[in-house]
Amino acid sequence: MSVSRVKTGPFFRFRWFFYGLLLPATLLFSSWQGWLWWSWATAPAQSSAASPVRFQVPPGSGTAAVGRQLAATGVIRSQLAWDLWLRLLALRQPSGSIQAGVYDLSPTAPLSDVAAKLWQGEVVPNEFTVPEGWSVRQMAESFQAQGYFSQEAFLDVALSPPTPELYAAYPWLPEGLDRLEGFLYPDTYQVSGEVTPEGVVRQMLDRFAQVGLPLYQKYTQAQGSEAMSLRDWVTLASIVEKEAVVPEERSVIAGVFHNRLVQGMTLGADPTVEYGFSVRQTPDKPLTLEQVQTANPYNTYLNVGLPPTPIASPGLPSLEATLYPQATEYLYFVARYDGTHVFSRTLQEHEAAQIAIRTAQDRKPTSVPPKRP
Repeated sequence: MSVSRVKTGPFFRFRWFFYGLLLPATLLFSSWQGWLWWSWATAPAQSSAASPVRFQVPPGSGTAAVGRQLAATGVIRSQLAWDLWLRLLALRQPSGSIQAGVYDLSPTAPLSDVAAKLWQGEVVPNEFTVPEGWSVRQMAESFQAQGYFSQEAFLDVALSPPTPELYAAYPWLPEGLDRLEGFLYPDTYQVSGEVTPEGVVRQMLDRFAQVGLPLYQKYTQAQGSEAMSLRDWVTLASIVEKEAVVPEERSVIAGVFHNRLVQGMTLGADPTVEYGFSVRQTPDKPLTLEQVQTANPYNTYLNVGLPPTPIASPGLPSLEATLYPQATEYLYFVARYDGTHVFSRTLQEHEAAQIAIRTAQDRKPTSVPPKRP
């Protein structure tokens, strides 16, 4: 984002050049003292032992304000020399300007190098990571904690229906979405300049298009009319992502959910209930029977089929496992306290496994189940 621009009309440029640069420079350099001052003012501000300075140019900053701050932080020696040099840059590159963003500036560099870096917008890339299995609310908390923008600003974009402009840019997005949950691909990203919720969302959608879509297109070509819809695929993958703690169980869990869907059973997935009620289950505070029995569109203990939307951002392993689940006769699974699960074919086996796990846990009071992301 530009924060300062210089008019480029011919008359303005000549008048500005004469009064703003040529006249002061002539007066300044008319004596050897002026030349000595200029040599001093444009030289590196500190010795070679100085460390780089992290410097931020807020959007809308003027060149004079930037110069004052540079001088105050010891990156340059003179604001006057900065002002003169910026005027020279404006003449050489009238379409340029200082760019907003964060910079690493060296006090051991001459003023000309410092000015060129800001003029060319050589900002430090910002980096953020979205882990697999995060919901957009967890993303929003992280972005605010890192100082990028507020939770509300991100949620306003991520939990709203895609705009016509967004559908135009990403025509593969399913029609009728009321939020972007699940389609914001989890990964590590770098961003330059100003970081905005809209820009972050587009980066994550771009990555989903790069990673997820080719996988889905290959699957649909093989399955034809029997293929899951894109929306159902991402929704089921998000549940698999939240349930699978041990990677080698991922495709088995996906197979269990596929079996239950085919047989018209409820999925009975705790993470969907957590999402529906905006709670996070912990070992010392599990879901209550009241919550599990309370009506909610995301309560897969009561509602047959998939919830209305994905509940998190699935990573590539969960996306693959959901398309190609392990063939199994299992219909149930229950978590042990080490991240693994006991899988069962019948309700009787499942209930016996639950009792066995509770009994084992009672004998180990210090054990706690792994915390889901």
